[in-house]
Amino acid sequence: MQFTAHELGLLLNGTVEGDPLVPVNQLAKIEEAKTGSLSFLANPKYEQYLYTTDASVVIINNDQVLTAPPKATLIRVDNAYSSFTLLLEKYNTLKLNKTGIEQPCYIHPSAQIGQNGYVGAFAYIGPNAKLGNNTKIYPHTYIADNVIIGNDVTLFPGVKVYFDCKIGNNVIIHSGTIIGSDGFGFAPAADGTYTKISQIGNVIIEDDVEIGANTTVDRATLGSTIIHKGAKLDNLLQIAHNVEIGGNTVIAAQTGISGSTKIGDNCVIGGQVGIVGHLNIARGSQIMAKSGVNKNIAEEYKKWGGTPFFTSYMENLRREASAAHLPELEKRVTELEKIISESKKSH
Repeated sequence: MQFTAHELGLLLNGTVEGDPLVPVNQLAKIEEAKTGSLSFLANPKYEQYLYTTDASVVIINNDQVLTAPPKATLIRVDNAYSSFTLLLEKYNTLKLNKTGIEQPCYIHPSAQIGQNGYVGAFAYIGPNAKLGNNTKIYPHTYIADNVIIGNDVTLFPGVKVYFDCKIGNNVIIHSGTIIGSDGFGFAPAADGTYTKISQIGNVIIEDDVEIGANTTVDRATLGSTIIHKGAKLDNLLQIAHNVEIGGNTVIAAQTGISGSTKIGDNCVIGGQVGIVGHLNIARGSQIMAKSGVNKNIAEEYKKWGGTPFFTSYMENLRREASAAHLPELEKRVTELEKIISESKKSH
C-alpha cells in the first residue's frame, strides 16, 4: 500500500508543501519515523521532531508556524490529529480487507454465507448458521448451530460462538472470546453435591458492539443475555447469565458482572470492578476501578467507588487520601496519650 503526498493531500483536503510525488508506505510516530513513513504533529511538545524526523511526509495543522526548514514534505490540514486518525482507520480497513474461503475449513451445507465475506482456514460453521455480507471469520473460529451474524462483522481468530446466539451488524469480537458458554447454574443437593441447571437461553449482541480478547459472555438460563447497541467491552471480562449491558456503556478489563444484573445506558465501569447479581445500575453511572458493588444504584449520572461499594466517587477519594495519613495520625495519637498519661501522674 503506497501513496504519494499529492494523493494523501486530496484525501485529507489538505495543502502539500514540498515534493508532491514523494511516496509513503507506512505510518509511524514522528520521533521514530524512517524514510517512506507518514507521520503527524499535533502535540506542541513534539515540535522539535518536525525538523529532525526522517519521515517522508508529516501532517501538520494549518496554523503551525515553522521555525526552521523541515526535511519532510508537509501536508497542512485543519486538524492533524483527526486527519491521522482517519488514515489509521483506512489503513486498518485495507489491511483487514480479506475475502474468500480458505481451505481447509468446514461449512455445513445448510449454512448461509453472505456476499464479499471471508472464512479463514480451520474455521467451523455449523448447521443453519447465517452470516451477513462483508463478514469476516478468521481462522480457528467456531460458529455453532443456528447462530445468526449480521453484516460487516469481524470475528478474530479463536472466537467461539455457541448455538442459537445472535450477533448484529458492525460488531467486532477479538481473539479468544467466548459467546454463549453456559451460565454458572448449579442447584445444591441434600448430600452436598450440586446438580447442573441446563442453560437453554442465548446471547444477543446488538449493532456496533466491540468486545476485547478473552472475554466470556454466558448464555442465559432462560431468555437472553443482552449486550445493547454501541457497548464497548474490554479484554478479560466475565459477563454472567441473563446480564443486560446498556447501549454505549464502556467496561474496562477484569471486571466481573454476576447473573441477572441490569446495567443502564452510557455507564462507565473501571477495571477490576465486581458487581453482584440481580442488581440495577442506573443510566450514566461511573464506577471507579476495583470497586465492589453490592447494592442497586438508583441515581443516574453519578460517580461511585469503594470496596465494598459504599460511597460516592469523591467521598471515596477523600477516604483514600485520609488513609495515607494513618501512620502519621497513629504516631500523634500515641504521643498525645503519652503526654496525657504523664500529666495524670504529675497530679
